[in-house]
Amino acid sequence: MNFDINDYSLGKRPLWAIFAAAIIFAALAFFVFNCVAMGEGSRLLPVYSVETPEKKVAVTFNCAWEAEDIPEILAILEKYEVKATFFILGQWAKENPDEVKMIAEAGHEIGTHSNTHPDMAKITMEKAREELLRSCEYIEKAGGGKPKLFRAPSGSYSGELIKTASEMGFMTIQWDIDSRDWKDKTAAEMVESVTKNVGKGSIILFHSGKENTLEALPQILEILKNGGYEFVKVSELVYTENYTIDHTGRQFLLK
Repeated sequence: MNFDINDYSLGKRPLWAIFAAAIIFAALAFFVFNCVAMGEGSRLLPVYSVETPEKKVAVTFNCAWEAEDIPEILAILEKYEVKATFFILGQWAKENPDEVKMIAEAGHEIGTHSNTHPDMAKITMEKAREELLRSCEYIEKAGGGKPKLFRAPSGSYSGELIKTASEMGFMTIQWDIDSRDWKDKTAAEMVESVTKNVGKGSIILFHSGKENTLEALPQILEILKNGGYEFVKVSELVYTENYTIDHTGRQFLLK
């Protein structure tokens, strides 16, 4: 009796065709997964967190509207010996140069948060470049130095935006831990939101001018410090070369 694989089929489709299709599908799935994990192709991702064996976290603030609480925020950070990263709007820097100077002189890091807070995933890249350039002009003029980091307004980004920012010398930074102060949560809710979810390499999001942040911030820093966490600036946490970013936005150092 002669054996012919075409005799063994499901319906009218021979088994060899099913096997071939399965192999092709598996290969395609592997390729797509790795492209996403590596941040390649059209899916470029910002850094949400960093894979690190050390208990390091970065505290960040978005400064876009109010500025009255900046002296108090800085006093809290000084008390707990924390150096943070402030993502500042260009117009905020223009209107609050004294606060920008205070942040910089206290040894904190300053990144750009755009100039006018548009949805940068929906504007042209020409406009995006203008937003970044103009914001840096105001930040530098206020004494904040030249930003190397960028955080998109409302966290809204596209692969094209990340590519454009990178070409201009900016690393795009998101966050994996949200204090939710922008939702006017109570201090207790903010403390729980951060401390229950934080981990090694986390980037924590706060805002200036938000209700209850001044009450929650010292509690959060106290708990994390007692838990053995070290606070670093974003530029001290992220890898700047020889790295990859997985599909969650977590950055890994290539070995």
